[in-house]
This record gives sequence, C-alpha cells and structure tokens, in this order.
Amino acid sequence: MQGSESGFIQLELKYCERCGGLWFRLRDSEVVFCGACAKAMAGLDIQRSRAEHVVDALMRRPIRQRAFWAEGGNA
Repeated sequence: MQGSESGFIQLELKYCERCGGLWFRLRDSEVVFCGACAKAMAGLDIQRSRAEHVVDALMRRPIRQRAFWAEGGNA
C-alpha cells in the first residue's frame, strides 16, 4: 500500500535555503524555501509579531559560555 493510498501524507524535514530554518515539506517536493521566505521573496508584505522580532534579535546575539560550576569541592 503506497503512502497516498493509505491516507497518510509523507513529509520530510528540510532546511530553508534562505533563512536556514527547519520546516516540513511534502516528500519528494522540490520546494526549497519555508513559507515565510517564499512570501518575502514574492514581495508580499508580511506582518511579523513583536515576539518574532524579539526571537530574531536574541538569536543574533553572541553566545557567552560560562562555567557550570561555582567553586571547587571535594569529590
């Protein structure tokens, strides 16, 4: 029984070739951009929420790594 005959939709995980985000597309599809990037490239005006802008700003910040211990101890 094939995927379409069984009533299931087969998806595959894909990264957007514009923004690098992960999204699902139909299996064996040739689509290479996520929905938001496809709209942006088509010249459509996209209203983004404040939360999306905040997340983008946080993702652009450099990541500072800190030690996960505070003091030495006896093991």
